[in-house]
Amino acid sequence: MLVYFKIILSKVIQMNINYNILVVDDVVDNIQVAMNVLKEDNYNLTFALNGEEALSLTNENDYDLILLDIMMPGLDGYDVCKLIKLNPEKKDIPIIFLTAKTDIESISKAFSLGAVDYITKPFNPDELLSRTRNHVELYKSRQLLAQNNLSLKIKHKLETARLLTELEKTQREIIYILAELTEAVSDETGQHIKRVANISRLLAHYHPTLSEEDVDIIYCAAPMHDIGKIAVNQDILHKPSALTYEEFEVMKTHTTLAHQVLKNSDRKIIKSADIIAMQHHEKWDGSGYPNGLKGDDIHIYGRIVAIADVFDALTHKRVYKDSWTPADATAYIEKNAGTHFDPALVQIFMDNVEEFIVLAHV
Repeated sequence: MLVYFKIILSKVIQMNINYNILVVDDVVDNIQVAMNVLKEDNYNLTFALNGEEALSLTNENDYDLILLDIMMPGLDGYDVCKLIKLNPEKKDIPIIFLTAKTDIESISKAFSLGAVDYITKPFNPDELLSRTRNHVELYKSRQLLAQNNLSLKIKHKLETARLLTELEKTQREIIYILAELTEAVSDETGQHIKRVANISRLLAHYHPTLSEEDVDIIYCAAPMHDIGKIAVNQDILHKPSALTYEEFEVMKTHTTLAHQVLKNSDRKIIKSADIIAMQHHEKWDGSGYPNGLKGDDIHIYGRIVAIADVFDALTHKRVYKDSWTPADATAYIEKNAGTHFDPALVQIFMDNVEEFIVLAHV
């Protein structure tokens, strides 16, 4: 940290900054003496003859140092210092008391109010120059350090956002790869996961309580709804006829198998995929699987994907069945509102059915 500060300080010196200094004293001769000394370092000098004028100038201008007398009519130096320190935009300006008061009590009071230094009159020119130089350079160094720290924070924030974006993109790509791998070992086509994702997104979009973030999450997570089928016996997945009771019980495990794989993730898309994979076969009346959840106990994501999955499955040929017409598939969805499907979602589906039919045939 010390090395870093030295680098910052050297930059300040190399910048050849013309510092702005305010000299405050009610005696013109005292101001003239101080300014004559300070001119040796090429400062930009301003003066005020009383406390009120000093406060006005301070509020209107940016100073790198204030040389402040204590004994003045009206607002004295202590009052001026106190008021400057109460201003959040000006409170960091270094204040050096330049005064004839030499008692310990006065000096202690000055430092307690926030002064950085205390020079007694009559002052030594070299002392005034040295202390002024030290404090303005220290003040500017702190400002530059704060700016650099802010820049580093902004840079870190932007880099973090970029990395999270890249991570999320990678996460989404992996989801699609895994989903397509699932369909490669089942009887479905790679387009099924895309259609289910699009239908789910549209249902979520029209749902009055879901946000745009929800819509995006459902779209990204829906392709994982059947990921557990990777672990199901291939003969069962590809059987061209109705499954036996025992075979269907095995088929149902694809929900819990997916949950075992996905449940430990803390990523929002994977967590949502876990919910969807686990619950998209639950039914509104509680007759679904694997947990027999009922009504609103089924997560809204699972209820949405349940409709999307069934509608797309009905309208496309599978190894064990022919495709249904859009009219027949739509009628099935409507008929099973309140038993298989969330009736509110079915109403949304029916209100926009032409759009869903288009998505099912993309």
